[in-house]
Parts: sequence; C-alpha cells; structure tokens
Amino acid sequence: MSRPRLGIYVHVPFCASRCGYCDFNTYTATELGDSVRRDTFHEVLADEVRWARRQDGDEGRQVSTVFVGGGTPTLLGADALAQVLATIRDEFGLEPDAEVTTEANPDSVDARMLAQLRSAGFTRISFGMQSSAPHVLQVLDRTHTPGASVQAALMAREAGFEHVNLDLIYGTPGETDDDLRRSLDDVLSAGVDHVSAYALIVEEGTPLARRVRSGDLPAPDDDVMADRYVIVDDALADAGLDWYEVSNWARAGGECRHNLGYWHGDDWWGIGPGAHSHVAGRRWWNARHPRTYAERIRAGVSAEDGHEVLGARERALERVLLGVRLAEGLPVDGLTIDATLVEDGLIDPDRLEQGRIVLTRRGRLLADAVVRTLTAD
Repeated sequence: MSRPRLGIYVHVPFCASRCGYCDFNTYTATELGDSVRRDTFHEVLADEVRWARRQDGDEGRQVSTVFVGGGTPTLLGADALAQVLATIRDEFGLEPDAEVTTEANPDSVDARMLAQLRSAGFTRISFGMQSSAPHVLQVLDRTHTPGASVQAALMAREAGFEHVNLDLIYGTPGETDDDLRRSLDDVLSAGVDHVSAYALIVEEGTPLARRVRSGDLPAPDDDVMADRYVIVDDALADAGLDWYEVSNWARAGGECRHNLGYWHGDDWWGIGPGAHSHVAGRRWWNARHPRTYAERIRAGVSAEDGHEVLGARERALERVLLGVRLAEGLPVDGLTIDATLVEDGLIDPDRLEQGRIVLTRRGRLLADAVVRTLTAD
C-alpha cells in the first residue's frame, strides 16, 4: 500500500484585532502583552518543525502540502514566513509540485509582500473577504473596507499566484439576498479560482453570541441560510466553479489539496499553539496559549497537550463524516443505506447504483442528518 500524503499546518496565532464572531485560537497584541514576541515567533515555529522532523519515523517522505493559517499569518511579514517555509523544505523536503498556502487579511498585504511570498515558494493564498456590504463587515467586526479583498486578490494574481481563494460568510444579521449577490459579483470580478462560503455560526463565548443573547442582534435563521446557500451555489456554478466539498467551490485544478488531505484522512503535522496533528493513526494537539507553547519548544520538549488513538468504530464514523461532504462521495462498502435518503432526495440514486454515496444539493443542506442516518445503529 502507498503511504498517505504528508501535509504540514502552521498556526500563527496573531490578529491585529478580534472579529466578534471568531472563536479561533488567536490573540491581539493587547491580549498577549509582553509574554510573547511577534517579531521572533517564527523562530519558535521553525524550532518545532525541526523537532517534528526528529520525531517523524517516515524517512524519505516529502511534504505534499503546507498551509499557514491563523490568525493572520501575514502579520509576521514575508521574510518570517519565508524562513518557516525554508525550514520545512530543509528538514522534510517538498514534493516538486507541493501546494503552499498562506491565509491573509486584505489589509495585511501589499504588492511588495505578495511578490516576496510568491518568490519564497508560496503557490496559493486565501483572503478573508466575508462580504462586500459595509454594514455586514461592521457586524462581523471586520477591519478591511469593501473592495479591499478584490484588490488584494487581483494583486495576488499579478504577483504570480495562480491559485487564489476568497472566503465568504453568509447569513450575518442584517445581510440581504442582494448583499450576498453583490458580494458574489465582486468575488467573480477578482478572477479567483477558489471560493469558500460558510454559514455564520454563533459560537458561545464570542462578542457576537453576547449580542444575540441580549437581543441586540437576531439569531441567524436556518431557512434563510439554506436560501443563501442556493444563491451561492447557483452563482458559482454558473461562473464555472464547481462544488467539491459542501462549503468549497473551485475551477478544475483549483481545489485546495491541503484540505482534501484532511478529508481523505492523510497524515499531517500541526505546528504552532493549539495545532492538531495526525500521523499513523495517532492524533495529538499542542498547548493552546502561545506563551506555554513557546516555553516548551524553547526547552526542547514536546508542546503536546493531549492525544488520542481512534478505534475502529471512531474511524468508521469519521470516514462517513468527512467523505460524505465531498462531491466524489464515499463508497457504500460496509454501510446500510436507508431508503429514505433516496426518497427524500438527499443522495444521488444514479451514483448509488454505481456504489457511491453522493449528496444532492438538498443533501448538502442536510449533510449532518445524512451522516446521522448512515451511522445509526
């Protein structure tokens, strides 16, 4: 059997400001104070890459994908990100066609930085656009101005990035159908080859959740969310971007290979505070706080905070949970198909006859229900 592909995820925990809807493991300079230095944090990340190489027993397997996320990785600067990538290349090696992605906020890059990133070996960039509507950006506490995302995407293409993604969030309180359509028009005007679109989730403990709980903002409506998903899917399909995962659309060849590695169950090392790893069936996660994480790495010890090894039942559940979200679906092997999934128009009957479970668009809207049915005892 061939070895699973190897990806590396690098978590940069810094943000210039905190978005009201976000519950990611991120911190502003005020929240961290003097306990963590942003200007040298890339050195800690590089040290963990070296530590990971010493622990990895699969000699000769090069890295297929790298994804630098956050937070806002570009706050470190192009030189720092280039040094982290160079360490990965030196320690593990990169496959000749490796995909190397960084996330960015539109207001955290300029043409010079984008050119530096491309020259350093980054092949793909993902911008957090969320919306073109000023009032929607305000509710989400986004700092960039309408139009900045499109301009950043165009600059990235000019810098030589063939693969550019824009993220959208739909269903924000106060957003209208026309707001979303204008955002989609702007996305398509940028000429990107990948779009991610996510329904707004009100996460507990966030400022947005407090505003919803107090009645300052209405809670997102599930029916509205479903209608907005259809708007997104129609607009992107008409423009030649096909869905390949429930929340992701791409032109042919523009799919995010790193994320596909997660959905296919490949191996990956997670570098950085709170990062998760999965190698040879073992899962573990790093200390969440950047100070604790950095102290452990500088001491030359593992940053691991916990681990698990999935049993056969957990692996089977995860296979369904992840595989069913993909346009390629998953094999029927070992699964009992409830006839209601076809009768209710949730899975494609023709693909089922071919031995695969593939969601219809209605099924995509109810993917969690499909998973529950497929995994029911």
